[in-house]
Amino acid sequence: MNDVLTHPGREALRPAALRTADGATDRAGDLVLVCKQVHDVTPDTKTFAFEPAHPGLFQHDPGQYLAFTFEIDGREISRCYTLSSPPSRPHLAAITVKRVPGGRVSNWLHDVLAPGAVVRARGPMGRFSTVRHPASAYLFLSGGSGATPLMSMTRTLYDLAAPADVAFVHSARTPADIPFRQELALMAATAPAIRVAHVCEDDGRTERWHGHRGRLSPGMLQEIVPDLLEREVFCCGPAGYLRAVRRMLHAAGFPEARYHEESFAAPAPGPAPAPAPASAPASAPDPVRSAGDAGPARRFTVELSRSGATIECDAGTPVLEAAARAGITLPSSCGEGFCGTCVTSLQQGSVTMRHRGGLRPRDSARNKILLCCATPLENLVVDA
Repeated sequence: MNDVLTHPGREALRPAALRTADGATDRAGDLVLVCKQVHDVTPDTKTFAFEPAHPGLFQHDPGQYLAFTFEIDGREISRCYTLSSPPSRPHLAAITVKRVPGGRVSNWLHDVLAPGAVVRARGPMGRFSTVRHPASAYLFLSGGSGATPLMSMTRTLYDLAAPADVAFVHSARTPADIPFRQELALMAATAPAIRVAHVCEDDGRTERWHGHRGRLSPGMLQEIVPDLLEREVFCCGPAGYLRAVRRMLHAAGFPEARYHEESFAAPAPGPAPAPAPASAPASAPDPVRSAGDAGPARRFTVELSRSGATIECDAGTPVLEAAARAGITLPSSCGEGFCGTCVTSLQQGSVTMRHRGGLRPRDSARNKILLCCATPLENLVVDA
């Protein structure tokens, strides 16, 4: 049974890419978007709002993301950005992006992208959503730009006048770095079920901070949310913030099944997990082999059954990379095996993969692979 948010007189908000004016849905979640609005959220954070190039309404779960493709200096670069807009406001899809020093895409967005620009995206995607974990009481914990998906969830619950109790706790460096500050204050002032607390490490240049100061601690969290153990927790932010929250909740005896998190940064480079061989049902009698069995000089064919194309792929080369070299663009985003955008079905053959959590065990058991990190051990047929 799929959980959905409903409201009298309103269609349920189910996952979908785009419902066009004639009721059709864009193929495979491919979207052409036109930038309509750009506005500042904090000194280094902006919100970019898009509408579909063709008349239609967006449908997504609060907390889901889109995989965008931007053309920057003649090159196509993909990034995943969570929607900060709620599905209860379906005419625009908005993302909120913090400028990252040296970040190629975030700086381009801040400096170049303007109303009227056309971009491509794919989605929505993601399982980090209140729709999938309905509850009567939520605790939203965010650090830095991790407030984005939680803002989509809070806006949705506010718009639908949902009875769920929400405690939203955000950690920032200074008061000036708090995103959505005025809007959250308005929602808290007009919806008794929504409570908001901010934790700042220091004063701002023009504002002294009189609220919770320092970094979020177990005592501080208990003071802000005394009924912590009774809530469904959604947490998003940098990896260090997530680790600290997990330690606090574990020490408090919080049930792991009611904790959900999402990181806004790719895992730091480091030793990759051991290769995880995957094979299709129709493969040879002994399909599961080590990467070394393929031989460093061997080359295989990869048939893309959906498009009808066939490419060559060396042992040790990810299928996605081989396709790009052949001039074929396949759905992808992070390129590192953690977002899941390039997931597809392995129909024949066997591969080895070094991914970073982008593929669930149950999907792997159903012969799903990630094209960005699947390297062939023999000739392949994939659903792409």
